[in-house]
Amino acid sequence: MSTPIYLEQLSKDKKLLRLINAIPPFKLKKRKNICLRLCASIMSQQLSTKVAKVIYERFLELYDGGEPTPQQIVDTPPATLRAIGLSNAKVSYVQNVARYAIEHNITDKMLYKMSNEEVLDFLTPIKGVGRWTVEMMLMFTLGREDIFAPDDLGIQQGMIQLYKLDPTDKKALREKMLKISAKWSPYRTYACMYLWRYKDAGI
Repeated sequence: MSTPIYLEQLSKDKKLLRLINAIPPFKLKKRKNICLRLCASIMSQQLSTKVAKVIYERFLELYDGGEPTPQQIVDTPPATLRAIGLSNAKVSYVQNVARYAIEHNITDKMLYKMSNEEVLDFLTPIKGVGRWTVEMMLMFTLGREDIFAPDDLGIQQGMIQLYKLDPTDKKALREKMLKISAKWSPYRTYACMYLWRYKDAGI
């Protein structure tokens, strides 16, 4: 198996190199039905991975296990969505995404053609869709290699621990994180994945 090209760039960071040597390489995947993935990301906010998976499975069961169209999501009564464990706010946000998809005739092809910033500018006006949500979608659905999510708690905790950063001044912390992450470009997504694994595994 050939060495992934991103490892050469990330290995220049000696602290990150320790993680690279301890954690197997990652491979990003592009996924279809992007609007549905965005809905799933909203459903998973502030939930453990396990609970989020259960709720998403219940959601798909509403449509006989298939992947619903935006129109099907809009047509689902809010009470039905609340019954699978979604809060009132999340029900509203998920249906906001579906309505936006219909109004703008969103297709996977259309989003794949956009740059990272274009995707962010296009989707963040949806009420309930913040920058973090779109950043996660760019990473895990569109498979973009150079995304950094400084507001992600796991990435913050990982960098505080690995780089011995002071968390007390939030503005200074963010600036230091951005400065460190600039060295990882154009493969910042992979660095984030190493940081998440590092935080979870306690290497």
